[in-house]
Amino acid sequence: MIGTWLSILPPVIAIVMVLTTKRVLLSLGAGILSAALLVASFAPVETLTQLGKALIVSFWADGELNTYNIFIMLFILLLGVITALVSLSGGSRAFAEWAVTRIRTRRSAKLLTIVLGIAIFVDDYFNALAVGQIARPITDRHKVSRAKLAYFIDSTSAPICVISPVSSWGAFLIGQLAIILATTATVNYSPLSAFLMMAPMNFYVIATLAMVFFFAWTNIDFFAMKDHEKRAEEKGELFDPEKEIPGQLKDEFPEHTHGRVRDLVAPIVTLVAVTLASMVITGYRIGGELNLWTIFENTDVPLSLVIGGLAGTAIAIILYASQFKVNQTASAGLIGQAFVSGVKAMMPAVLILILAWSLTHLIDILETGLFLSEVVAKSNIPVAFLPVVLFVLAGLMAFSTGTSWGSFGILLPIAGTIMVNAAPELLLPALSAVLAGAVFGDHCSPISDTTILSSTGAGSNHIDHVSTQLPYALMAAGIATGGYIVLGLTGSIWIGLAAVVVILAALFTIWNVRSSKKVVSVTAE
Repeated sequence: MIGTWLSILPPVIAIVMVLTTKRVLLSLGAGILSAALLVASFAPVETLTQLGKALIVSFWADGELNTYNIFIMLFILLLGVITALVSLSGGSRAFAEWAVTRIRTRRSAKLLTIVLGIAIFVDDYFNALAVGQIARPITDRHKVSRAKLAYFIDSTSAPICVISPVSSWGAFLIGQLAIILATTATVNYSPLSAFLMMAPMNFYVIATLAMVFFFAWTNIDFFAMKDHEKRAEEKGELFDPEKEIPGQLKDEFPEHTHGRVRDLVAPIVTLVAVTLASMVITGYRIGGELNLWTIFENTDVPLSLVIGGLAGTAIAIILYASQFKVNQTASAGLIGQAFVSGVKAMMPAVLILILAWSLTHLIDILETGLFLSEVVAKSNIPVAFLPVVLFVLAGLMAFSTGTSWGSFGILLPIAGTIMVNAAPELLLPALSAVLAGAVFGDHCSPISDTTILSSTGAGSNHIDHVSTQLPYALMAAGIATGGYIVLGLTGSIWIGLAAVVVILAALFTIWNVRSSKKVVSVTAE
């Protein structure tokens, strides 16, 4: 069952159940159980053993503490605590009131979110959670739905990280390219040069970012997203109150007028600054070189996030404590309540992450990704269509496994081997297609950790985020597919890129014209 078509069943079961039942934990549990049964060949005792191992892998792996996952979970909980403390101090309210006088339109609020998403590019986890904390008070005031905010966050985190050399993603991918390029003498560029050259070949990223700016600039929306935005504008309901919202505080804190903008800005700025400084320090300590690329290749992102989270929490506590003499509602006991409230608010997201990681662990044992890649490797596909096939395959792999990095690790070496032997001139376009497809699949997958964290950062129901983003991701993928087909047939990167630009321009024009006609029709009535 390992490495066969049966290995695809667990992720399919989990994903189908998520989309049909809307119950994330139940669906992930079903996927985990089915995966454990396959790994154990349906032996009852071994199935229970595999279930146990899968559930503790987030905390203990390879005979030691899984500090990577533990630190990520700790950071999420700390972010919940910071959110609660900022709310307690009145910082969220003060910042929202201040921002409304400067960010005066919904368009500006949406564009600000995108600019922040692009600016905070060092890591996708950090991006998803930090951007949400900064932008949410502003988008809430301008009645931008939480689902739309989650879409903006998710569509500017991984897409930027995957083309930025100064990021945790860039460092990892440059290292992968170094291994691939070392095996062939047909290319004469460095891994860093190759990575930079691949950026304009990542058609999915280009399409996604163009669409994000278009949907922020206009009031055009489609499918489920249109319903969420309409409800937010007309009724002021930013999310469905009947659904679980990760990161949403349920406890009410005393209202007062002592909050200041600094009560929100200072903890977040401290969080960002200390996290970045920690990334540089840990990267230097591990790499041993004061070199930007070496630092980001060796940096310890999860540990840096925890250090930044602790620093942000400390500043939030100090700022609230400074109100003790002037704020009659302030008390040390409320700080403890804020800690409890923040942890409770983030627990749904942490539980989803734990189950998603458990499922990913079992899928890795079943070699689902390897099976999918071998299907293509053994197929007699014309060289011209290899880039688009690799794009689709990487998308399917990331969608099924919930991890773009796992797809990179499996498929990049295979794609490199295929292209070096079949068409060296298409090596970089094919590798870029893998990166594009993996980000696409990651965007669509309800079991993806970055998708989960984008929901958490935005304060959106997870399934609402998945269902509203999916059509947009599919549209961007369709555009990218057209670009890779043209690239493969012509052998020209720039003609392929031009095809993507032309398709985007045509779609934007059509959508604008239709939107204008609807506005005229409504006005006439």
